[in-house]
Amino acid sequence: MAPAKKSKKTGSKPARKQPKKTTRETTASKKTKSSKPMAKQKRVRKNAATTNGRAAGQGRWAARWRWFKRLLALSIWLMIAGAGLLLWYAWDLPNPDEIIARTTRKPIITVLAANGVELARHGDDYGEAVNVADLPPYLPRAFLATEDRRFYDHQGVDPIGLARALVTNLMAGGVRQGGSTISQQLAKNLFLSPERTVRRKVQEVLLAFWLEHKLTKDQILSVYLNRIYLGSGTYGVDAAARKYFGRSAKQVTLYQAAVLAGLPKAPSRYSPLASSERSAARANQVLDNLVAAGWLDAKTAQTAKRKQVAVAARPAGRNVRYFTDWAVARATALVGRPDRDMIIHTTLMPAHQRAAERAVASLKNKAASADAGQLAYVAMRPDGAVTAMLGGKNWSASTYNRAVHAQRQPGSAFKPFVFLAGLENGFTPDSIIDDRAITVEGWSPRNASGTHRGEMTLREGAARSSNSVAVALMEQVGRGKVIQAARRLGISTPMEADPALALGVHEVTLLELTAAYSVFANGGRSVWPYAIERVTDAAGAVLFQSERTTGALVVEPVRVAQMGDLLRAVVAWGTGKRAGIDGRVVRGKTGTTQNYRDAWFIGYADDLVAGVWFGNDDSSPMKNVGGGNLPAQLWSRSVSGALEP
Repeated sequence: MAPAKKSKKTGSKPARKQPKKTTRETTASKKTKSSKPMAKQKRVRKNAATTNGRAAGQGRWAARWRWFKRLLALSIWLMIAGAGLLLWYAWDLPNPDEIIARTTRKPIITVLAANGVELARHGDDYGEAVNVADLPPYLPRAFLATEDRRFYDHQGVDPIGLARALVTNLMAGGVRQGGSTISQQLAKNLFLSPERTVRRKVQEVLLAFWLEHKLTKDQILSVYLNRIYLGSGTYGVDAAARKYFGRSAKQVTLYQAAVLAGLPKAPSRYSPLASSERSAARANQVLDNLVAAGWLDAKTAQTAKRKQVAVAARPAGRNVRYFTDWAVARATALVGRPDRDMIIHTTLMPAHQRAAERAVASLKNKAASADAGQLAYVAMRPDGAVTAMLGGKNWSASTYNRAVHAQRQPGSAFKPFVFLAGLENGFTPDSIIDDRAITVEGWSPRNASGTHRGEMTLREGAARSSNSVAVALMEQVGRGKVIQAARRLGISTPMEADPALALGVHEVTLLELTAAYSVFANGGRSVWPYAIERVTDAAGAVLFQSERTTGALVVEPVRVAQMGDLLRAVVAWGTGKRAGIDGRVVRGKTGTTQNYRDAWFIGYADDLVAGVWFGNDDSSPMKNVGGGNLPAQLWSRSVSGALEP
């Protein structure tokens, strides 16, 4: 049922009509009505924001804490891994105390000449131990200026030096400067192998730190200067100073100190014995380093550069190492590999060696213009005692000993064995042999002159070195007898009984061929060339003593005299005239092979026998070099110099 409507007419007073509100009042009223809910909403939002901010902050701190824990864990693991890696690198490090306390070196082999003069030293030569305080100040400073300028400022490894080396090398486009400190170099040289690996480099750093902890700076520098390798078998500044300058390290000049300090970079390359030019250039750089370091003024450096000094003169010449190397090899074969210092007393005579080197120097330009790239020389007494030897032009450039090892065709220098076979089978120096064209088994030898002279004596055939005469004589006496004669006189290289045997087509060594000629010089007795008289240890105990006895008679004296007749004619008026020596009787024989690939002269005068060979290692032809020119000239100049009183 619907509610009843109120009547418009009632007994109550009608309500008073309210005045109409203005727009401003309406708006204000609305604001008043809504202000409470809005404030409440703001408070709610503010509380929510505060709560959310606190939550966000707590979340960020939680995230940061989580990252911190992760980094901490990672750091701990890295430290553990680093420690493990460090232990692995250090596991097989040598005991520094033991190594630094002992000197491990190879035995020193000293080679002496016949007169007792020292010729060479082989092995590890350390010289006298020196302290930095005992040396002239510029010597250790020269090493520091060149190798480790900040030595007294770092603790074994120099980051600044490494950075400087890196910049220098980058600017130079190659390795011009190293970054290793002296402590690192000493650690490497004393304790480690030369291999280039990360493991070895880390070990080097560890040992450098150990050295810095164990020793003072001066002690480290002293050990370094006593142990650094400076070339030619020398270790330490004292051994090197004696080797190169003939004086102790305490007596070296400023320039000599610069030479020594320049060696560690490349001892063989900058050795004053190998190249005076390279050594001087390197020494000048060291002097500039001293100036740059503030340890030397520029004027003094320039004065030192102008006062360059030569290395100590070798008593037997620069190339005596050909002989001493051969002597050491022979001594090792006789007494075994040495386990202690050893002294080899040899047969070499310094005057003979110097005479040979002077003669080679005097013919240097002629040899070069004739494309004669190499040579060999050997001199000996008639009993086989070798008194001089050159195995090449320059031992520093090539250590191959051509006098001992090179097998080359002797050419006509082989003909004396043909002559000897003929003399032993009825021929004499005056026997007539026809110098004419001859053909043997389809082969026709030619004379060097290209002509034939007809009948001539064997003496003339020898003097003119007639190929036709030599082949005709061999064919008459038999090829086998020629080989037998050569074998009796000591030729051991292979030979075949072919028609060209008489012309020296089968290879021989200069040493053996010269020893064979010695039989003619000593009256017909066998000769074995030798270099060693005795071998002793440092205390004088004899390890080997040569017991030379007179060789067996292999050529009858009358045949020796006849051979002397033939060989004298060769030098007196034949192909070997340039080998003559005023006032002395010289006997010998020239030898030249096809296309001038080999040229020889072997001969003897008084009590000296000598042999010369010229040629090229690759057997390339020389320019008209026959046995009668360069070899004969070198022989004459060497032997005459050796025989001078």
